[in-house]
Parts: sequence; C-alpha cells; structure tokens
Amino acid sequence: MRPAATAVAATAAALRAAFFAPPVAASRLLPPRRVLLLPLHCLSSSSSSSSSAVPPCAPPSDSQPPPLPALMDAQFESFRAQLDGSSALRDRIRAVVSEVESASRAATAALLLVHQPVPLSDVLGKAKLQVEVIKVLYSQLAEILKECPGQYYRYHGDWRTETQTVVSMLAFTYWLETGGLLTHAEAQEKLGLSSGEFGLDVEDYLTGLCFMSNDFPRYVVNRVTSGDYDCPRKVLSFLTDLHASFRMLNLRNDFLRKKFDGMKYDLRRVEEVFYDVKIRGLVPGESKQEVAQS
Repeated sequence: MRPAATAVAATAAALRAAFFAPPVAASRLLPPRRVLLLPLHCLSSSSSSSSSAVPPCAPPSDSQPPPLPALMDAQFESFRAQLDGSSALRDRIRAVVSEVESASRAATAALLLVHQPVPLSDVLGKAKLQVEVIKVLYSQLAEILKECPGQYYRYHGDWRTETQTVVSMLAFTYWLETGGLLTHAEAQEKLGLSSGEFGLDVEDYLTGLCFMSNDFPRYVVNRVTSGDYDCPRKVLSFLTDLHASFRMLNLRNDFLRKKFDGMKYDLRRVEEVFYDVKIRGLVPGESKQEVAQS
C-alpha cells in the first residue's frame, strides 16, 4: 500500500473514533459548587408564605405591620363611620333648610301683594313675620355647623340656593321701605349671622341682588298703572347705580356672571317704561315743553 493511502486511512480511523467516543461528563468541565442545606422547618416556612414580604426564616420582630386584610378592614371601617356621620349631619341640615325654603316662599308670596292695591305696610308686615322665622332657622343651622368646625363650604351647597332667594326677598323688602340698597352687613344682621364660622357668603349676597332686579320691571308697570308716574325714575336711578357697581367686579363666566348679565335686561325694560312715561309728559315736575326739549 502506498504511503499516501495509509495516511488517509489513519486520519479517517481517528475521526471515526473521536465521533463515536462517549461525551465528556459535565462535572469534569465545571468547577465544583458548594451546596448549602437549610433546615427542614425553614424550607416548609418559605414554601407556605412565599407571597409575604417578610423573608423566610427571618427572626421575629415586634415592629412587623399587621396582616393586610386586617389593615384594610380597619381603614374601611373608619371610612364607613365618617360617611355615616356626614350623612346624618347632612340630613339634619336639609331638614332645617326645607323649613327655610317654606318660610321664604311664604315671604315671597306676601311680597307679591305689592303689585296689587294693598297698603304697603300690610305687605311688609306679613313679610317681616317670615323673616323672623327664617332668622331662627339660620341660628339652628349655625348650631349644627358648630359640630364640624372648619367644614362650612363642605355643606354650603345644601343651603346656597335658599340663601340666595332669602337675600333677594330681604333686599326687595328693604328697597320698598327705604329706596336704598341692603348692604352685606345688614343682610347678615337680619339673618342673625356673623362674619365668623357661619356667615353670609359674598357670592350668595350678590346673586340675591341679581334676583331682586327681576322684580322691578313688573313693579314699575303696576305702579304706573296705579298712577305713580315717579316710580320709574326712582327704580331706574337705583338699578343704574347697582348695575354700575356690579361692573366694578371681575366676574368670571359662572352662575353669578349669568345672573348679572340678566340685570341689564331688567334695566332696559325699566328704561322703556320711563321713556314712555316721559314722552307723554307724565313725569312729575316736568312740562311738555321741557320733555320736547329733552
């Protein structure tokens, strides 16, 4: 046999031997590892409380937090007590507010007689009787709010609308008596309120004044029909000054701004009545020649 063929045969035999040889054990290639054997009770503890934040076999500590279900129950039990107390307090407030609304409706109904040929003193007397009732009811509200100091605006929405209606009635009554504007301090005094914990909100006062202007157009027409031709001039002067005072405020696009925008329509209707009376020469103290020159 030739030497070249002998070399090829030897190489092929070596390859077959290497291919069919058994694999080397992995333990011979990797370095030896140390195995740490834990006690049996530690293994059982870690498997049973795998979801807990406390590491297995940790030493007991007195500062560990309570179990999660107990913490949740305690928290929501506190919430339930707070909500139940707030609901009970709100029910008491609404019961008093309901009586305020009834007394306010009675006073407003009494003031409607001002559009009829009824003596003004009788009309104001009936309205003032209801004002005294409302004053007592507001004192009851103040006593209830003393049980939750510092939370006036939390429950303010329960009597906001009724207070605005009451202020409107008080302001219109005051104008019928004096021809002037009921101030914020005077409104608080009539309701028995103070500037402390339970007072008259400024926005409620301003909204009540806007509501009051709605009564003047009808009042002016009825007074002219009754022969009081000087009434449009008085009302027009008052509403003009009130409207100008409101324009000093930087009102945003909210409920109060919408009510103020409605005041200009009341002012325009009063102006029309005054114009009709004036061009007919019915304004006291003015002759037809003066009206024609104006």
